Amino acid sequence: MKAYIVGVGMTKFEKPETRDWQYWDMVKEAGSAALADAGVRYEQVQQVPVGYCFQASTAGQRAAYELGLTGVPVYNVNNNCATGSTALMMARQFVEGGISDCVLALGFEKMARGALGGGGSDGGAADFRTSPVARHYGIMAAAHGFDMSPPTAQIFGDAAREHMDRYGTTEAQLAAVGAKNHRHSVNNPYAQFQDVYTVDEILAARTVHRPLTKLQCSPTSDGAAAAVVVSERFVEGHGLGDRAVEIVAQAMTTDTGESFASGTCIDAVGRPMSRAAAQQVYDASGLSAADLDVIELHDCFSINELLTYEALGLCGEGESGKLVESGATTYGGRWVVNPSGGLISKGHPLGATGIAQAAELVWQLRGEAGPRQVPDARVGLAHNIGLGGAAVVTLLRR
Repeated sequence: MKAYIVGVGMTKFEKPETRDWQYWDMVKEAGSAALADAGVRYEQVQQVPVGYCFQASTAGQRAAYELGLTGVPVYNVNNNCATGSTALMMARQFVEGGISDCVLALGFEKMARGALGGGGSDGGAADFRTSPVARHYGIMAAAHGFDMSPPTAQIFGDAAREHMDRYGTTEAQLAAVGAKNHRHSVNNPYAQFQDVYTVDEILAARTVHRPLTKLQCSPTSDGAAAAVVVSERFVEGHGLGDRAVEIVAQAMTTDTGESFASGTCIDAVGRPMSRAAAQQVYDASGLSAADLDVIELHDCFSINELLTYEALGLCGEGESGKLVESGATTYGGRWVVNPSGGLISKGHPLGATGIAQAAELVWQLRGEAGPRQVPDARVGLAHNIGLGGAAVVTLLRR
């Protein structure tokens, strides 16, 4: 059974503590917008997967209750930075499996200011012995040592150093990712930042972990996103054909031995997972990178956008720095990647990110993205990855 997204909504992503709101306020805003976009009442929703990382158990219920008290099943989902897309995948599975005709996927995060920790109770080095990502950080420490920069920036920064050493990628090419995504975000009213920076300004910003500067790193963010996922039968029965965007294929992968065998941070942060998930989606859909028009991918750090170009097959291994430098991944190029501004500029409230990517693609494929519209967009791909690990790739078609 086919699954379609017929309604999406999100809040503006904000710096933590900017607004006096609670996570349930965010979800009410995003969820209500998605339901209104679909023309669906909450009473019609049969399942509600809710993604978040930094709240207590059953926070999903507390958030969803703001939309209605219908007794609908609510599932609390936590899959690190891939949480939002995991909730969306659950929604699709309910529909494709014939279990439900109308599912609401929700994702939110209310975060603390400051850099994201390493996965333990306080993100410090002592936590790596018991952290779920201890094995990943062990690869980093063995290859590069450990210093006191933020752990996530450290492991991705070390992956950037490896890419530079192996393929000749330059700091300016890494900074070009940040410059592109900040430039794209100017036209996105939902983005946390809407400022333009040159490559030189990005290179001159404060270093977080060499070679990554602050303007190449996604910020902590508050925000929520929502998507209404329905069956073909529901689309036809409710006259939603003009709103419907098909989830053509979707895949989730987790770490395999390849993530750790090389002893490199490039593999430990997920390039093998992303490559495998993309290939599964291409195989299932019969499409390839050549068929894509618009892409929302997980640029938690500039290096991860480059690694993901290679994993998605936009270029060969080691060629991603030259690809972004060529202009192939912005307006007027072969693809438009992260028209929303991506995580670097739009923001990264972990539980909301994957669903917000889908929302951007739905708007693009419907032709509703305003000044950031990708011309004639018909096929879109979302890529969402979480360290520890999970990678979700979703292919959408109008």
